Amino acid sequence: MAAKYTMQEMNSLQKDGETLLYPRMIIQNCCSTEELARMVAKDTTFSAGEIKGIIDQLAQRMAWEMANGNSVKIEGIGTFTPSLSLKDGKAREEPDGDAPKRNAASIEVSRINFRPAKKLVQETDRHCRLERDAKKSALHVSQYTPEQRLEMAKQYLNAHLTMTVSEYAAMTGLSRTTASRELRKWLETNRNAIGIKGKGSHRVYVKPSGEDRRK
Repeated sequence: MAAKYTMQEMNSLQKDGETLLYPRMIIQNCCSTEELARMVAKDTTFSAGEIKGIIDQLAQRMAWEMANGNSVKIEGIGTFTPSLSLKDGKAREEPDGDAPKRNAASIEVSRINFRPAKKLVQETDRHCRLERDAKKSALHVSQYTPEQRLEMAKQYLNAHLTMTVSEYAAMTGLSRTTASRELRKWLETNRNAIGIKGKGSHRVYVKPSGEDRRK
């Protein structure tokens, strides 16, 4: 059975009005644990119930290991690493300032980052048979001009402590990928209006301090 793909249109930030096409797989279904266990059982001497029980135990042991500050590497699948964030309603701790220091009660495991093994990617590609979908993917077009979107970002940061890529995308009507690229552009061209804090999944956009503006 062939997997379907489409060429996703996205606005280019380099040239106004130009769009670029990127291949994107269309995810049609989600294989459940029960389905996966049944398929694995056909190639082994274990029953589907036994395999599902092993998967359940594996998930619990992985959670225990990550809760104790370890990443979990499963050969042929990939590496799982816990990621922390502040709980809802907790203000961010400032590196220099009088803001309250965040203790352990203010922090939670918010997500598990997954880095696939190279073998898993290669095996997926080896089995993959692609077929282009007949439908044309819709373009994420914002009803606002770049100047208007920049002003919206400024106003948002005047009213809020931080702004995420998802919040900017929802506000402007851009796709998340295009919103992320545009925010990086604003960082380079409008340092007096937009700053950044954190790294990776903890990265958020902020209103720069006076010292940041002088850089």
